[in-house]
Amino acid sequence: MKCYLMLGVIDMGPQTPWPTSTAVPIIYHPSSQLNHSHFSFFSPLSSLLFRSSSFHHYTPNIMVYFEGEKEHRDLIPGLPNEVAELCLLHVPYPYQALSRSVSSTWNRAITNPSFIFSKKTLSHPNLFVLAFHSQTRKFQWQALDPSSARWFLLPQMPSPEDTCMLPLACAALPRQGKLFVINGEETLTYRAATNQWSVAEGPGGREFVAAEGVEGRIVAVGRAGTGVYDPESNTWQEGSELGGELERYEVVAAGGRVYVTEGWWWPFMFRPRGWVYEVEKDTWQEMSIGMREGWSGVGVTVGGRVFMIAEYGDSAVKVYDEEHDTWYPVAGDRFPREVMKKPFCATGLDDRIYVASCGLNVAIGVVETVSSMEQDVKGCAADVCVTWQVVEAPRSFSEFSPSSCQVMYA
Repeated sequence: MKCYLMLGVIDMGPQTPWPTSTAVPIIYHPSSQLNHSHFSFFSPLSSLLFRSSSFHHYTPNIMVYFEGEKEHRDLIPGLPNEVAELCLLHVPYPYQALSRSVSSTWNRAITNPSFIFSKKTLSHPNLFVLAFHSQTRKFQWQALDPSSARWFLLPQMPSPEDTCMLPLACAALPRQGKLFVINGEETLTYRAATNQWSVAEGPGGREFVAAEGVEGRIVAVGRAGTGVYDPESNTWQEGSELGGELERYEVVAAGGRVYVTEGWWWPFMFRPRGWVYEVEKDTWQEMSIGMREGWSGVGVTVGGRVFMIAEYGDSAVKVYDEEHDTWYPVAGDRFPREVMKKPFCATGLDDRIYVASCGLNVAIGVVETVSSMEQDVKGCAADVCVTWQVVEAPRSFSEFSPSSCQVMYA
């Protein structure tokens, strides 16, 4: 028996360079001599799907048929279901959601909790950027796969037309593959596993301007105060009041705490204010002097430590030392400001810093620990160094500016 995986492409407009319909069979011949090296079942499919950077002009149509029969109970005839599941696990984001429509058998397999759990171990981080288009004045989520430098267009958020007039607070739970957007009236949740948005009740009309994921919950802050959202129970809880209003809100989370500051802003006439929220205790306390007065840029958390990328001048990336209440320049590369133009936003996961800038150019910084001997040689006070790699966006993204960026496994 031969198994064919057919990929059809539907012409979505005049910019489509592919024929109106193309189909490329991937043929598998069952064999009793198989091992894992034979399971490159989806590699040609992946390369075909990613053939064009303007991927959003196409609607992939995946079909499976089997020579001599139309239906089969096995996921892939001739293969044990355990091996077939391994093939399905390697379908890349965001196309796994599409493969659910192949058959009811595939749909049941892909939506099985054990399959979803296994998928998490094979997922890799993708950067999700809420981008504002200067001409259309609309927001749109874009996702970058850093391993291939390819961008994906997410489904449009189910929000009112005047979204650009509403304050939006965005956060993510990276390990769960969930993205959250809070607009006061609604809580929007995007799931990478299904490539779909869902809508839940919001925080009772309270408007928040910033949010962070903390230990499975979303902590949102703003002039309306503090709100804590539990995605498991789909409930909002009102937190204690912030110590005072801020001119702007720069927020990061580390070690069960949420750090909120307004930072320095032009013309630098007033010293910045800042507060620290203890999530478990539901208490706010004033941020230490050294932390808030040295915070002069975009903050990001990596490995439980707070880093800061200066918004003005050519200052090095700095890391906060809680013991000495000061910021130290990190060793390694300088931040690539020749490519990364303001405005930019940042997020972190594992040992990496992700920064999105105007035009959606992305800089990825790898954070590594530096030994005391290396500190002496390099003449740096910080015990970490950062090495940067730039992923330049297509020219067609030149009108986009990042409003928020989140990184999560997909």
